[in-house]
Amino acid sequence: MTSKEPTAATNTPERPAETGPLGAALTQLQEWDPKWADTYLKMTTDPWSSGILQRKFVELIGVALNAGYIGLNPAGMRRHMRAALQEGATREEILLVLKMASMMSFDFCMLAAPMILQEASEGELDAASNRRAERHKGAKPATPAVEEMKALGKWNAGWDPVYDFAPVWTDQFMSTAIGIQSCNVLPAKEIELLAIAFEAPYTQIYTPHTRHHIKNALLAGATLEEIVQVLKLCVIHCVEACNIGVPILEEELSAQNTQA
Repeated sequence: MTSKEPTAATNTPERPAETGPLGAALTQLQEWDPKWADTYLKMTTDPWSSGILQRKFVELIGVALNAGYIGLNPAGMRRHMRAALQEGATREEILLVLKMASMMSFDFCMLAAPMILQEASEGELDAASNRRAERHKGAKPATPAVEEMKALGKWNAGWDPVYDFAPVWTDQFMSTAIGIQSCNVLPAKEIELLAIAFEAPYTQIYTPHTRHHIKNALLAGATLEEIVQVLKLCVIHCVEACNIGVPILEEELSAQNTQA
């Protein structure tokens, strides 16, 4: 469980004593601005050293933050996957994170579908309803996954407009989501903490789902300290600006010096 103390790691050249989100850019940062780099290093490595979350789970959150559809970053994803594997993560655990990442874009439908209801005329809505009825030949389409989500208490009322417009596709989506929830690869608490990490970053922040998953995480046994650690990791994800940008700046400065 995530509340356990992290196990001790053997230090090697490939595995430093303190892991964290900073990659090779750290060396250059320390050369250019050692004082700021030292302060930044302490802040960004806090979740790795606090012991509130297992290091393996911290790295899984790192995979999640870099795999999200808005902040997709292959280099960061690889770095945290490697560290997660070193901390004992299994293929199934990392694959589960990737599956969760691949499902997050449903939020777009939740935001846009109510806008359709607000902006479309009654005639347009009636015409769309008639076309759906014609496609299904007057019979209500079977949506067993939606019914299961409702029975489990996991249905979000914000999904209703999407379901009204596309019931069969919504059921297909929910069937895929249930496959993630029922796989038992990670405890329910850790799945909810991962879900917070997907919803809370500045690139994605979606308040209704963030609140929803915070509530579910607490119900699943997460502590306030664990949730705050996840929020810290969401903030620390901004470190990718340095991981990506510092090497580019170094290359461009070298190119300028070469041309001078």
